[in-house]
Amino acid sequence: MFGTIPILLLAATAQASELYERNVNFLSASARHSFLGLDRHRLFKRQEFIPPSNVSNLNFTHGVASGDPAPDSVILWTRLAPQLDNDRSNVTVQGLVELFDHNNEKFVAASEAPVCADYRVANDEDFLSVVDSGRVYTTSEIDYTIKVEAKRQSPFTRYYYQFAACDGQTRSPVGRTKTFGECEVGAYGFFDAYGNVARKDSVDHVLHLGDYIYEYGPGAPRNGWDIARVHVPDRDLITLYDYRRRISQYREDFDLLASHQNFPWIPVWDDHEVANDAYRDGSGRQANTFEGYIGAGNVAFDQRKMHGLDLDDNLRIWRSFSLGKLADLIMLDTREYDRSITNLDTNAEYITSISNDAGRSPLGPRQEKWFYHTLQSSSTRGAIWRIVGPQVIFSHIDRAALATLRNEEPFNRNRNRTFQTLYDNNISDNLFLAGDSHANWVSDLIWEGAKSYDEVTGEGAIGAEFAVTAVSSVSRAGQNVSVAEARMVSDSVVGNNSEVQWNEFWYRGYMELRLGKEKAQARYFGIPDVKRRSGLEVSLANFTVRKGEGRLQRPVGRGVARTLKGGETRTRNRTVDTWSIGSGNGTAVRFRG
Repeated sequence: MFGTIPILLLAATAQASELYERNVNFLSASARHSFLGLDRHRLFKRQEFIPPSNVSNLNFTHGVASGDPAPDSVILWTRLAPQLDNDRSNVTVQGLVELFDHNNEKFVAASEAPVCADYRVANDEDFLSVVDSGRVYTTSEIDYTIKVEAKRQSPFTRYYYQFAACDGQTRSPVGRTKTFGECEVGAYGFFDAYGNVARKDSVDHVLHLGDYIYEYGPGAPRNGWDIARVHVPDRDLITLYDYRRRISQYREDFDLLASHQNFPWIPVWDDHEVANDAYRDGSGRQANTFEGYIGAGNVAFDQRKMHGLDLDDNLRIWRSFSLGKLADLIMLDTREYDRSITNLDTNAEYITSISNDAGRSPLGPRQEKWFYHTLQSSSTRGAIWRIVGPQVIFSHIDRAALATLRNEEPFNRNRNRTFQTLYDNNISDNLFLAGDSHANWVSDLIWEGAKSYDEVTGEGAIGAEFAVTAVSSVSRAGQNVSVAEARMVSDSVVGNNSEVQWNEFWYRGYMELRLGKEKAQARYFGIPDVKRRSGLEVSLANFTVRKGEGRLQRPVGRGVARTLKGGETRTRNRTVDTWSIGSGNGTAVRFRG
């Protein structure tokens, strides 16, 4: 593969059929519902009459990506297609027409020709030491996507990978990934945050806590006309084609491509991957239907770098990763899996009235039991840190300070059960990571009303929560809010919540988390202006949690701190241009022969 030797035809049926089996995307998104997958034997038999696509028409339209690393394997992803769009899934025909209308054939016609690709994984960027390789097929039924599990890898090791069309000529960019050890995490505007991390090359893995896309149409608060980033298709997303096309548009962004190409991602969904305010029975805009539910699961499965074996038990995505004795990473699904009815903007009073119902949960009983067991197992086996990714803010927040904030307030009893598990089992050194709120938050983890807590020293806390703002979406404090106005909102939030040690509403950006045996450090970065693409960023705040202390480290030396509650805030006008660190145009696309 990837050489000048002519490609040989595979004569054996079993051998050729295996090329379909290697592509995980042909499987069902739910391991317990195999009928939702594609009949790979039928696809193979179809190939006897329809030859593979003309390789001269194929392109890697969305770069490459990797995700869900294990100590000995990682998921690799790409899309090799004859076109950017996919007519196979574009079956939406508007208006009153006959069941078959030649005038609409362009909408429903699709190529049944398979696409063949090779992949290889090596220890070096020049692929002199290949550790794994293979061949795989894809078809229009799965949007020409390819997802394989690369194996035969060593723990906590960096690898390079590349795909190629089976003629050996059309090749993807060279991707870079890293296995877990036996450590680090991290249409409203441009995705500078993704590109800045890639150019700095300062992390090993990327955690994405949801809202990878937005499903809104042209009626959204920011439609993108002013910065030439108008959403396509130009409607609220409904069909499978709609979602695939929107994701395709996002993956045309150079900075997002650079992040996927350089780091393995560990993603979970929030609500906007499907619909705003989604929960187990529907959303604020859609009723609960089997077709919509399965369609959303399938598009998430074939377009994201997630391990198929985890998508069982009713499209489950909650899962955990072990980083040896250093940490356990626990990724939850507080949105789609089994979330009780949520605030849909039309039922706020009802949600408030049932907020203390013991049966309410953002996790559902099965996931909740698994979560508590995983926390206890992590502590028992001696892992230093427990990193929990629940999408939304877990800490209790006085919502009167900000009416638009959505956190776990309607699930009070679930929060109490979580804290009881932590305190009763003496499980400390817990770091919760959250997104969703479009703001930066840093808090001590406290069981308010049940355990004493000193906000000055942090005594009584059992961990910390680091919530990060959006990459480009508008601030919760307002679409065009000024820095001063955002500061006023933050002052109110911090003043009304004892455990909140820092809050920041104005910047879009990201957070880097560095894990060590003695301490965990969180560094927040802000993007000055997401309405124009650049490599600029500012350092916003730094925080430390030391092993065994279970709380944010307090300031030293005259009680002065840049960011903590009760400390003096220092403003620095230092902007770093990451384009001076990476390549000049902000991309990181590398090709190898």
